[in-house]
Amino acid sequence: MAADTNTKVRIDKWLWAARFFKTRSMAAKAVSGGKVHLDQARVKASRLVTVGDRLHIRRHDVEFVVDVVGLAVKRGPATTAQALYEETKESIADRDKMRAEQKAERLVSGQMKPPKRPGKRDRRLIKKFIRK
Repeated sequence: MAADTNTKVRIDKWLWAARFFKTRSMAAKAVSGGKVHLDQARVKASRLVTVGDRLHIRRHDVEFVVDVVGLAVKRGPATTAQALYEETKESIADRDKMRAEQKAERLVSGQMKPPKRPGKRDRRLIKKFIRK
């Protein structure tokens, strides 16, 4: 349920409603832990968000840079949540670049792993090699 554009919403509540975090307490911990910045400044969970604010949200290895387009007090469907923010083009490009790098890294590291688990003969050879 979208709120009026003139109202303000707590940042932890907005992050939860926009589905960046599964629970409101996780959103509050992320904000207090310095994972969320409002206009390049660290904020508290009680900080009020208005339409037009720019948020830098770090979740695991991924960083989102979003502009607040709408406000919501309650958590709704995913389509409604996606309508609350607009991700910047630079943020999307950075995430795509990081995803491609991780995929390339997995391919390289996958070539170094053995194609299958060692069999009985292979285990014996490994034990013989280690004991020398």
